[in-house]
Amino acid sequence: MTLLIIADDLSGAADCAIAFATAGLRTVVTLDTALDAGDAQVIAIDTDTRRLSPDAAAERTVVACQTLLKTGQKLYKKIDSTLRGNWAAEVAGLQAVAGLAIVAPAFPATGRTTLEGRVWVNGQPLETTDTWKLEHTDQSADLDAMLETAGLRTSKLPLAILRGELSELAEHIDEVAKNGVQALIVDAQTADDLRRLALVTTQLTTPLFWVGSGGLAREIAALPDVFEVAVRSVAFRREKHAPILVLVGSLSSVSERQCTMLKERAGIDEMIVAPAVLREGPRHLAWASWEKRIGEHLGRGDDLLLRIGRDDAFDPAEGGQLSTSLANMIRPYFDKVGGLVATGGETARAMLGAVGIGSLKLLCEIEAGVAFGHPVASRDGHQPGVITKAGAFGTDHALYASWLHLSDAAEPAAYANGSTPPFPAQQGKKS
Repeated sequence: MTLLIIADDLSGAADCAIAFATAGLRTVVTLDTALDAGDAQVIAIDTDTRRLSPDAAAERTVVACQTLLKTGQKLYKKIDSTLRGNWAAEVAGLQAVAGLAIVAPAFPATGRTTLEGRVWVNGQPLETTDTWKLEHTDQSADLDAMLETAGLRTSKLPLAILRGELSELAEHIDEVAKNGVQALIVDAQTADDLRRLALVTTQLTTPLFWVGSGGLAREIAALPDVFEVAVRSVAFRREKHAPILVLVGSLSSVSERQCTMLKERAGIDEMIVAPAVLREGPRHLAWASWEKRIGEHLGRGDDLLLRIGRDDAFDPAEGGQLSTSLANMIRPYFDKVGGLVATGGETARAMLGAVGIGSLKLLCEIEAGVAFGHPVASRDGHQPGVITKAGAFGTDHALYASWLHLSDAAEPAAYANGSTPPFPAQQGKKS
């Protein structure tokens, strides 16, 4: 079996596809439908549709599917586990060409579960989380309602049926499809729930496609005898003295905690660029001085945490613009970078696009949903290691773990019992 994954942002494409790379499959994430994927068994494309209108997002998603999906290949529509973006409209567009949508956004390893057709985050209803309130004030997070609004006929698959006999589960899904249901919403609270769903749906002949986060993807990837595993190396070595650049475009509380731990444990320098500078671009009086500071820092070989600030005029919809502006500020000095960590899909896409990196060969997973890869090619031949992570995602340890990986360093033993070593700065960095 081979697989096409369609995602609406880059970090999402990577955190879904990394499960297949970890399982030993040749896996590529791309920004472009024109990619020549060679012998890749799994291709994940970022359609960059999260900020589009629902109709435009659906149209672009369907075009990507029609362009890339090969005969006999399975389709996985990757959606955000907290339901950001135009996922329902995109699923509706794909359903017309791919069959029954198996909708299972749960990702138990990261605290995302689904019960009675609603998403929960660490035991809290999605609507009550800061992530939802930031972009969906006063909107419902009911899966059924969102899909029906997009024009789909839905049904729910409760835990009682999911956890019953596998043969009966298969019969139920077949019957649902025969009765004209277009989207089946699946409750799931554990990895085993998703594993049962993966086992049954990969064996069905009913036309269907999966709609989920990285949770269902990792259970499909782990199934025996579904894919032909390719053994390959995951080694990476950065150039001597080449600095690690950690880019954070997300303003979530999760990212804030991750930055705090990174600074405390890695001793990494931090710069926070004011949104006003990024909105105005090179015309802003402070642009040149910011560009110079970044260039001098990276030129010295010093690791850097570079963040987008926040002000009273901030609007989540301007995230792409701010990320693109920041990437343009970094671009003249990117050849100095030995390893890149990009938090936020818009941030990652903007940076890679600015330096002509159109696709990544995924190699391994740092922690659940945090993907490490290597550019397939770049405009100027510079190919640093790249780690991507969704903004409101991962443990507090995620950025520090990513820095350790790119530094080829082990976590100091003193951290194992919760204490802090006296001199953490650049502890694991190679000279």
